[in-house]
Amino acid sequence: MTVVQDKAPVRLEAHDAPYHIGAVTLRVRDLPKLTAYYRDAIGLELLREAPGIAELGVGGTVLVRLVAGAAQPTSAAGLFHLAILLPSRRDLANWLRHAAVAGVRLEGASDHLVSEALYLSDPEGNGIEIYRDRKRNEWPRRSDGGIAMATERLDLDRLVAEADAGAYAGMPEGTGMGHIHLRVGDTAAAETFYHGLLGFDVMVHYPGASFLSSGGYHHHIAGNIWGSRGAGPRGVGEAGLDRFEIIARDASDFAAMRERILAAGGEEIDGVPTIADPWKNQIVLVG
Repeated sequence: MTVVQDKAPVRLEAHDAPYHIGAVTLRVRDLPKLTAYYRDAIGLELLREAPGIAELGVGGTVLVRLVAGAAQPTSAAGLFHLAILLPSRRDLANWLRHAAVAGVRLEGASDHLVSEALYLSDPEGNGIEIYRDRKRNEWPRRSDGGIAMATERLDLDRLVAEADAGAYAGMPEGTGMGHIHLRVGDTAAAETFYHGLLGFDVMVHYPGASFLSSGGYHHHIAGNIWGSRGAGPRGVGEAGLDRFEIIARDASDFAAMRERILAAGGEEIDGVPTIADPWKNQIVLVG
């Protein structure tokens, strides 16, 4: 699926930072079914397919990697949702219209003040958020200067009214991975790892959840205990989240994060800095 653009895509707010989230790898039980879902229902392009693996994305950039061979059972910790960020509100409206026409079932829709988001799950229960950001100068602020976020009703009728007519051509150029939201056993431990060791800034606290980012974004990584309080490490090969990428903006940012990863007990595997968080979610650093 491709979309013809008449101008260069707008740079995503999430990517205007020293680090942002790249491809998310999921370990799945039914690779053909999940591949078809992310292509047809979500609107990603199938970029590469080989025995046991499928890579889907936009404009040649991999956003979701599916790997066959998931083991059961799946522990409470792991993926809450991966979040695909669209360039504009019209793009979100176009996707919503596509979902309505294709019968894609939504599980929620929220206005978070900094963003507008649609929520759903793939056929194996992996959570997905599809959203668009407001511009940074529109983000509300708390009295202490921090970013204010909330969960308010999103008017779907008003949103879909902004959609273009015609058949959906897939997610547009400029779409990227915006953030990843994890189920963790303890939010303080998540902050110790992602803030204390990897250096992400704590941006917002919700009851039972922490939101962290790089470069002033509202969040690149979140962790909640809403259904996973006290959860221990994930087992090898479990269904669901296998790993996710942190993408460094430039060589100096890469070197700084590489040093943090190695100092925190990570290692280089085939030259790629890699570390696991306390719940055995694998993180790889790419430049």
